[in-house]
Amino acid sequence: MKITFLTPPSANPKVKPAERTAGCTRVVYDMPNIYSLTIAAILEQMNFSVQNADFVLDRKSFADFERFIEHDTATDCYCFWSVNLAIETDLKALKVIRKYRPEVYVLFMGPAPTYYATKFLTDERTIVLRGEMETTIVELVTALANNGDFSKIRGISYLKNDEIVNNPPQPLIKNLDTLPFPARHLVDRTRFSNPKLKRSPYTAIVTSRNCPFQCIYCVPSSLTFARELENRATTGKKPFISSRSVENVIAEIDILAAEGYKAIGIMDDNFITTEERLLPIAQRLKYHDIVWGCQARADAITEPIARILGENNCLYVDLGVESFNDEILKYIKKRMTSQQIIDAIQVLKKHRVPVKLNILLGSSPLETRETVKDTIKTAMRLNADQVMLNIVAPFPGTEFYTIAKQNGWIVGGDYTPTDVQHHSIITYQNLNNRELERMLFWYNIRFFLRPQYIWMQLKRFNSFSEFAKAFKALKNKLIYTRKP
Repeated sequence: MKITFLTPPSANPKVKPAERTAGCTRVVYDMPNIYSLTIAAILEQMNFSVQNADFVLDRKSFADFERFIEHDTATDCYCFWSVNLAIETDLKALKVIRKYRPEVYVLFMGPAPTYYATKFLTDERTIVLRGEMETTIVELVTALANNGDFSKIRGISYLKNDEIVNNPPQPLIKNLDTLPFPARHLVDRTRFSNPKLKRSPYTAIVTSRNCPFQCIYCVPSSLTFARELENRATTGKKPFISSRSVENVIAEIDILAAEGYKAIGIMDDNFITTEERLLPIAQRLKYHDIVWGCQARADAITEPIARILGENNCLYVDLGVESFNDEILKYIKKRMTSQQIIDAIQVLKKHRVPVKLNILLGSSPLETRETVKDTIKTAMRLNADQVMLNIVAPFPGTEFYTIAKQNGWIVGGDYTPTDVQHHSIITYQNLNNRELERMLFWYNIRFFLRPQYIWMQLKRFNSFSEFAKAFKALKNKLIYTRKP
């Protein structure tokens, strides 16, 4: 049985393709989808023939995609990793598959099909794998390969006699060490680079799933969001946290070093938990002379933590700031104060760890032009190395979605897929969606085109190639994409 993972190009050539690992923006720079590559590794362990066809990475058109499907007569099963911004594209791709290959099975995974299963189930040979899907894929593909009955497999949705069947959820994986490392050999590693790390080849790793906090707006990375959507739908609660052992993470780092990787982005929703876990992983990365970065909560950054980061090749920490207004932080259940965020930034900079601030405009009806201005001014005053400005989106499945829908804050009445780096579907009585978009654009300009910022960045570049990659990523942030 041959299985092909597909990443089709944008259905609308005037709209950038969806970024499928974080899942809520369009592509700024190419990222390896380690979630689908982990599924691929599982299938390879089962001795299936697996290929990966990424038309975004290869800069191919939708016409190229259609020609591929037309001539690909060997594949028995296609797999998609889908996020909200990719729904239109993936459904168009499904129509193409059904035009030429009505007999093949098509499997959809990720947060979009987990929440919107009914959108994807257009025929009886299309199946949705909801939530965390590693256990489900083993059971399902085994059944498909043997022409067996899959109707009792947990964690799937499918169509039978024109009725949608949603089977009970699959139990969550507790021991992530049982999973294989992503099948990175299926992608061209030379195509990936992270402007914040500047060295290549670059890849990403994940050492844990989910976090214990209750921020009302939060959309974690696409795998953990799918996991959370499924668990909330059945239990009303966030799922438990699963973590890999330090030994397992180090084993993957050793393999990546042997394969020549020079830069790693750690994609955990909340990587920094304890000094005891952080230290051996950080030291192993330094041992291999790998530069790296991670995401963390500001209240996890202590003096010892910052020292570990500064001494072990950490070139960025992404902090979820959202706002420097304490009332807004309280409303969104951030469970930290602006002073804690400021303290974290200062201690990181003390230890020469570059800081990226993720700021979320409009996360609360308390947001005003003045609160946005004060937050940006504070970020500038603190001399953050990078800032990512997004506009809050009411993602279905979050507490914020429920609140926004009840209060009529959503433009058009309900959620539509939105690029949070450029567009807003949130509007408040004193701050509408157009104002949010204008502020996002102009504050991006003010931050990134400051002479001080430009000079600081130029000093960090070691080559014109590094500068060109960073400039391309910046252009993608600043320039609006056409609304779909």
